[in-house]
Amino acid sequence: LRSYLRDESSRLRRLRRFYEKVQALHQDPEASVDNPLLAFSLIKRLHSDWPNVIYSDEATSNTQALHAGLREVEQELPGTEDLDGAARALMRLQDVYALSVKGLANGVFQRAGHPPLYSPGRRASLSADDCFHVGKVAYDTGDYYHSIAWLEEAVSLFRLSYGSWNLEDRSSLEDALDYLAFSYFMAGNISHALSLSREFLRYDPSNQRVSRNVAKYKKLLEMGMGARGRWDWQGCHGPPALLSPPDALLGPPSPQAAPEQLRHLACSYETNSSPYLLLQPAKKEMVQIQPYVALYHDFITDAEAETIKGLAGPWLQRSVVASGEKQQKAEYRISKSAWLKDTADPVVRALDQRIAAVTGLDLRPPYAEYLQVVNYGLGGHYEPHFDHATSTKSPLYRMKSGNRIATVMIYLSAVEAGGSTAFIYANFSVPVVKNAALFWWNLRRNGNGDGDTLHAGCPVLAGDKWVANKWIHEHGQEFRRPCSADPQD
Repeated sequence: LRSYLRDESSRLRRLRRFYEKVQALHQDPEASVDNPLLAFSLIKRLHSDWPNVIYSDEATSNTQALHAGLREVEQELPGTEDLDGAARALMRLQDVYALSVKGLANGVFQRAGHPPLYSPGRRASLSADDCFHVGKVAYDTGDYYHSIAWLEEAVSLFRLSYGSWNLEDRSSLEDALDYLAFSYFMAGNISHALSLSREFLRYDPSNQRVSRNVAKYKKLLEMGMGARGRWDWQGCHGPPALLSPPDALLGPPSPQAAPEQLRHLACSYETNSSPYLLLQPAKKEMVQIQPYVALYHDFITDAEAETIKGLAGPWLQRSVVASGEKQQKAEYRISKSAWLKDTADPVVRALDQRIAAVTGLDLRPPYAEYLQVVNYGLGGHYEPHFDHATSTKSPLYRMKSGNRIATVMIYLSAVEAGGSTAFIYANFSVPVVKNAALFWWNLRRNGNGDGDTLHAGCPVLAGDKWVANKWIHEHGQEFRRPCSADPQD
């Protein structure tokens, strides 16, 4: 684009010089066509110079160069899935952190009556066209709760700038009014749908589809439908979809920790009877007793974290989840991940040794999975889930090493806001602590899954969240974490 602007600016400067020269000739009272040289130059200018300027190939050539430049990088540019995913990420942040759409459009990350969750150094606001696209993504999936909020903001911003034109905009006030009216209709507010449709017709009175909708809305209101009610929407025409807004998934909160449990929530230096940790003990913070969750501070160095991110970067792909006996992409897990063998780099091998020393567990193949490196980008999250398999048909059992007995999750980066690991039923969360490792047992000593380990990765509000997961399986740990005398333990 910079190259195109430079070439076009040069072309326009030459065009202006030509114009100024011609203008000067026409305004010069001494420039009489009695002079045969002036007469010749006038005839030539009118016969060939002007057509040459008008039909110059230079403008076309500049545009073609711009298009060719785009084609060279087109495969690397975000696609429709990326753009729609980013729009859904904004809606996710809106819901999870109770942010107002108007505030987001103004670059403010704040819920009513609370201090800002995140204050960027440079505030970035959204345009009317930006808000329209977010609302349109919600509309296309039948999510009228979100489409109304975002399209309302789009309409408000378009009204403020009506009559002006932005080069990059693909939508207009009429578009926003059209989609917002039908969203209100589908949500049950017929009177407001009618009002917005009438406003639309002031700008585009010849639109037959909206005119028919207005007639339908009037008829429904005359039938006593009021502001809300049930009706047959088949007579009104928009592109409606039939999906309802997603339900929030919240678990019942557990009671607060008893005083005797709080005594054990302390920090300590741990060697775990391992020679590996004698000279540099692990910095352990007990986060929770039930489920057992511990945070090991300064578990890796900055250099090690950067090495692991660099190794995983070229192999990152959209994360998948277990679905029956298969694995597939899912909207409830938005991230990219890659797997690293311990042979990938000495840093990965050293990390495996450190995990084995801290946990006291056997990580030799096939008792543990490869290191999974995960990147959570814009609004990246993982809805409530268990790390251990809840069905013997799960792909986890293909390793023939039992269920996942424990999880070690290493924070490879810091984030500015959001991204906490929330344990839903246990009712607590752990924020992102750069270079720390979070450890918990997925299974009880009797081999049953621990229901209190239901956890989620909260959406990243600001920043770039990187984690590395190490899942350790129950086979090979029989004498390292033996059963207790109590079969219920």
